[in-house]
Amino acid sequence: MNTKKALLLFILAALFLAACGSAQPKTDSGSFKETVLARYPELKTQKMTTAKVKRVVDGDTFELENGDKVRLIGCNTPETVKPNSPVEPYGKEASDYTKKRLTGATVYLFNDAGDTDKYGRLLRYVFIEGESVMYNELLLQEGYANVMTIQPNVMFSDRFVKTEREARSKNKGLWGAKSASTPSKTGDSPKGGSGKNSEDANQTAACPDPQIKGNINSKKEKIYHVPGSSSYEQTQAEAMFCTENDAKKAGYRKAG
Repeated sequence: MNTKKALLLFILAALFLAACGSAQPKTDSGSFKETVLARYPELKTQKMTTAKVKRVVDGDTFELENGDKVRLIGCNTPETVKPNSPVEPYGKEASDYTKKRLTGATVYLFNDAGDTDKYGRLLRYVFIEGESVMYNELLLQEGYANVMTIQPNVMFSDRFVKTEREARSKNKGLWGAKSASTPSKTGDSPKGGSGKNSEDANQTAACPDPQIKGNINSKKEKIYHVPGSSSYEQTQAEAMFCTENDAKKAGYRKAG
């Protein structure tokens, strides 16, 4: 009788352990990655890494615990840390928002065709652990950034343009700020206004380090700004060009 009971208890224990094993959930990282890929299937073939954020530099740049710096692909927040340059309108808000969201957070990083920029920063699409909306897109969605597409990292360029267009229509963030719709004295407003054509934000540059900024002002005029010009530093680029000739071919004129 004791032998039968022992055998029965052994069988029940084995069945219990098997049931527990089969019901065991997937690892958090695996399950979260599947959620991300369901929302952004374009990333299925891209390399993914995970890391923890050590500190935030500004709205679109941060440093990992291992010392690597990451620059968000496809979006550009107003400057706050450029040497000898004033803080751009809505730059502090964008920087504070990213500090609040990313500092100390575990992030999932996906690359596009390119790996780093000229400063050695990793160019990545970023996800905060547990949040399936890409952080690059979230900044555009909430009006903390404008689109800046540079080849070869163009996987989500159309999606980002659409997201920015929606943020503008709702006057979110920087698009609702007074400075976003106030033309400069010359009429070549570096910020532009609500009448800008978001489609032009999808202009791209083929060289590795484009310097010429393209922008559309409140009068819907396409203007390009070269390094050293009066409005260059405060201009939020919607298009980047390698040469002035490239800008002119795209229908832009030089800032007066």
